[in-house]
Amino acid sequence: MSSSSSLSSNSPCAACKFLRRKCQPECTFAPYFPPDQPQKFANVHKVFGASNVTKLLNELQPHQREDAVNSLAYEADMRLRDPVYGCVGVISLLQHQLRQLQMDLSCAKSELSKYQNLGGMCVQSLSTLRLSLCGIVRILRVKRV
Repeated sequence: MSSSSSLSSNSPCAACKFLRRKCQPECTFAPYFPPDQPQKFANVHKVFGASNVTKLLNELQPHQREDAVNSLAYEADMRLRDPVYGCVGVISLLQHQLRQLQMDLSCAKSELSKYQNLGGMCVQSLSTLRLSLCGIVRILRVKRV
């Protein structure tokens, strides 16, 4: 038996501890709010309320609950950091950074294209020069004979 599972069997989950109630074996919160993560539940409760989280979890299929709790915990954390925008502020910032990086990439591709075209013109000029030199060498050989 691992230390975390023995810890959770001996002490109430973070939700029951926070709400000061006895943690029952069928506790809805216990699988998602272990006793060693009290701040996770405190944030979710502060933003969404325990009653709303219970209703939400009961409406979901068991395999969907962990993802839902993780999403709620992230949103609650972001909402407490930025009460106005929450995680939407982070999304907006990331979208702005993405647009800036796309513009930077476009500029870099354009700059690279200029050098590639310039390089192509140089290669073309070298080919022309090489043909001219070959012609001169042929002329000189003919004059020698």
